[in-house]
Amino acid sequence: MPLYHQLGVIPDKRHVVFRQPNGNLYQEELVGTQGFSGMSSLAYHLHPPTKVKQKDKPYSVIPKVAIENGLDAMSFIGFNVQPEDDFIKSRKTLFVNSAMHIGLAAPKKSTPYFYKNADADEMIFVHVGSGTLTTMFGSLQFKYGDYIIIPRGTVYKVQFDTEDNRWLYVESFSPIFTPKRYRNEFGQLMEHSPFCERDIKRPQNLETYDEKGEFDIFIKKKGFIFPYVYTNHPFDVAGWDGYHYPYIFSIFNFEPLTGRIHMPPPIHQTFENTNFVICSFVPRLYDYHPLAIPAPYHHSNIDSDELLYYVDGDFMSRNNIQKGQITLHPGGIPHGPHPGAIERSIGKKETQELAVMIDPFQSVMITQEAIDIEVKGYYKSWLDDQH
Repeated sequence: MPLYHQLGVIPDKRHVVFRQPNGNLYQEELVGTQGFSGMSSLAYHLHPPTKVKQKDKPYSVIPKVAIENGLDAMSFIGFNVQPEDDFIKSRKTLFVNSAMHIGLAAPKKSTPYFYKNADADEMIFVHVGSGTLTTMFGSLQFKYGDYIIIPRGTVYKVQFDTEDNRWLYVESFSPIFTPKRYRNEFGQLMEHSPFCERDIKRPQNLETYDEKGEFDIFIKKKGFIFPYVYTNHPFDVAGWDGYHYPYIFSIFNFEPLTGRIHMPPPIHQTFENTNFVICSFVPRLYDYHPLAIPAPYHHSNIDSDELLYYVDGDFMSRNNIQKGQITLHPGGIPHGPHPGAIERSIGKKETQELAVMIDPFQSVMITQEAIDIEVKGYYKSWLDDQH
């Protein structure tokens, strides 16, 4: 997200002497991804961010793959994922490939520890619940409908308002961006973009913690959790600036693009990278050609899988869909509206559907956690006698 932001105190120049009121030097840290060529920020700590007191035995969170090669259309009841007190244990990875993991989480308790994903950028969609994400960059308050983008390597804590929380998440092994076609050569979102910089919530309320002790940071790397104990509070940053930080975009701020006849899914695109796209289906007016068919036409998934997460409303192209359900339409076979959906859509003026679509460009493998919540026989749901 190429949008400059600054909080707290910083020196006039980078990499120069910058002293605290007590005379000690601030400890400068460059944080970013893609080496020294990607987006980054410079943070100024009260203490070196490198003081490890101890580390405990790592443990695996590598997902157990149940279906490595499959070509079935499948469906899953996401709200059947059982809530867990612990934040890490609550994360159930359902689909994996070499570029990304996709899963659901139902955490009940706020994190007593700090967490860092050193493998992947995270996209978290908040379906149920609200709370506060706290980082060294400041805090972000989140609620229903928010996409939370957390760059890899960000240490964070989550404070939930209640025990009822449900998240859809993506772990991406490459950075997550806004679509290039929405931005001009300077990185500014253009007039045809379905959202703009005013819709982006950036970290605020920077708090600087000058605390020594034992601070548990659980670091995810290569599919393992590495429990580390640091001697200084990780949020001891007095100031920072740059382009690398967590932010929030609400699905309710996505302004839909419409046309006289049915528009293809790229008009719903919200995020992208070289390995997948994420789209937002939101309430909108239907196509206004007098003979328009609002339901999507049948299409063949050849180059990508399609995962659709149903958030709310009546999704016009599917029968018997409930909140939190996920459908997987694999690359290689055609799919389209369920029986009766095309006829039902003719003459309709608008839709109130709300959904998140993820299109991985590499086929996903199905984990055992997904099989445990599968709707059996979904691939037969296009037969006329199934509706």
